[in-house]
Formats: sequence, structure tokens, C-alpha cells
Amino acid sequence: MAHNLWNRYFLKSAHTFDIMSGDSFIDYVKICCRSGHGGAGSMHFHRDKNTAKGGPDGGDGGRGGHIILRGNKQMWTLLHLKYRKHVIAGVGESGKSGRKHGKDGEDVILDVPLGTIAKDAETDEFLVEIVEDGQEYVIAPGGRGGLGNEHFKSPTNQTPMYSQPGLPGEEKWKILELKVLADVGLVGFPNAGKSTLLSVLSAAKPEIADYPFTTLVPNLGIVNYRDELSFVMADIPGIIEGASQGKGLGYRFLRHIERNSVLLFMVPADAKDIQEAYNILCKELEAYNPELMHKQRLLAITKSDLLDEELKGEMAKTLPKDVACLFISSVAQIGLQELKDALWKMMNHEQTGNQTTI
Repeated sequence: MAHNLWNRYFLKSAHTFDIMSGDSFIDYVKICCRSGHGGAGSMHFHRDKNTAKGGPDGGDGGRGGHIILRGNKQMWTLLHLKYRKHVIAGVGESGKSGRKHGKDGEDVILDVPLGTIAKDAETDEFLVEIVEDGQEYVIAPGGRGGLGNEHFKSPTNQTPMYSQPGLPGEEKWKILELKVLADVGLVGFPNAGKSTLLSVLSAAKPEIADYPFTTLVPNLGIVNYRDELSFVMADIPGIIEGASQGKGLGYRFLRHIERNSVLLFMVPADAKDIQEAYNILCKELEAYNPELMHKQRLLAITKSDLLDEELKGEMAKTLPKDVACLFISSVAQIGLQELKDALWKMMNHEQTGNQTTI
């Protein structure tokens, strides 16, 4: 699970570490990849002081340089590629006499965060998803080197006077998109209190204000748990009805939810209809990717400091029956430990149906 990975590398800095925020987080880049041309094969015949007319000994040309994606678990954004619009690999060297192979063109390796997917910009064809540290994928292969004339000798042609040219590389635009890796993803409408909760439970400092779409990029924070344990929580920009069709900001960021182990739905206590709000959020996730509905879910009623116990009891009767629910308040620090306990149990215990009993 993701929390094991994070514990290993970042536990010591869990109190102060803010992974991504503001302009430092880039989750989409479009780059032009130009792989190297292959080197030409050599047309040469062996000559030395004892051999006036030797046979063909032209070497092969070198392969053109590849452009390679490589997973790097220490990276969390595509910021380093934001202004690198053209990536050009090296050209293969021509073959040489004495059957010497030309040097291959220099490869270009692009380190990317885990969860990066690559697509062809023209056809939108999915190419690869980088999910492991050190995983490599050739996103633009270099051209093959040409064969030297020694490959073309035969009983009827002892002195072939030709060799192959190197094949050209390819030049294509590629799209790289990042899906954030986190244990818990916060799902809700704008102003549902997601950023406030993240700021209270972790050291992350997302922008917080009383207007829609305060959060314009995903924010990650490490949440400390009991016995020096921790897990990663992601604040996803607010979803609105129609997000799966591209409305608002939701369409761009829904993909980040795909890599969360648990989805924490958040609806404020002052919402007109909590059941309807929850249904709309589920509908948008299902429209974007039906597999999201198989993830474990928990519903948190935020701003519950506005409610007394009697009102909570009445409201509980109207809450969705297919998901476990908790009343919390980030500002008043109500129900936060119970929330962390429930999330931890969902991440580490066997799932029953679409929810874990808490």
C-alpha cells in the first residue's frame, strides 16, 4: 500500500513535510519527442600491406538514441518537464572498416513520478503507465542502424558495392499525465472543507478561503496515526455536477482519484440535501470510471460543530445507508481521531462489499 512506501522515506519529516502545493505541482505536459536517426552502414573492403583486394568488411551503423521514461519514486510532479517542450536523442554513428560497429546514439532518459501515464498526442492512444520505481519504457525508439556491405556478400557477389543507410528516428508529440498516489482521496463539492481537513490532519498548507475552487491543484499531506504510523491523504479540487463531461475543474483531476485506496466523501452539514449531494458525487465518479465505485468509501459530514446531538440523531436517519458515515468538524476538532481510526481500518482490513464495517 502507498502508506508503507511513504513511511519508509518520509516518516521522520511527517510533522513538517508538505509534498505538493501551488505552482510547484504540474500533472500534465505535452512534449515533442525526436529519437535519433540510425547510422549508415559502411561500404569498405579489407586492405593491408599483404592484401590488395580483400573482401567486404564494412561495419554496421549504430542505433539512434531512444527517448525513455523511467519511474522515480522520489518525484511527485512533472514540473521539471513543464518548459522542456522538445526532447532530442542522439544520432547513431556510421559503421567503420574492419567490421567495427558505429556507436549508438545517446539515449535520453526522462525521470517521471510513479503514476505517470503516456499517450500519443495525435491519436490519444494509451502507451504506458509507470507504476514501479526504475520501470523503463521506450516512448520514442531510435532508428535502426544500417548494415555494412559485409552482410551482402554471396557466392555470386563477392564484392558488394552497397550498404544500408540508417533508418530515421521518429518525431511525435506525447502527452504525460500524472495520477497522484495516495491512500485516501478527499471527494466533495467546492467548499466542502477538504482543504481545511488536510491542513488540520497533516503539515500540508493548502490555500483555504470561503469561495469555490480555492484548491486548483491536488495537495498531498502525511497524516500521523497511532504508534508512529502514517498514511497519505490527497485533497482533490472540488467536483461539480457534470464534472465527468468536462464541467468545472473536475474532469482534469478525476484521474487522481483512480490511484487512491479509500475515498473519503465530504458533505457539509449545512447542505440542502446530504443524500442527494452524495448521490451526485457517486454519479460523477461512476460516469468517469465505473471501477471507482468498487473502491472503499466513507462519508464524513463536515462542519458538524453547527449541530447539537439531537439534530445529529435526526440527520443520521436521512443519511445514505450504503456507506458508513461520521460527523466531524476540522475547526472544532470533533471526530477527527474516530475518522483516522476508520480510515486506517479500511486501508488495512478485509473489505466487505463496497464498505468496511466501522
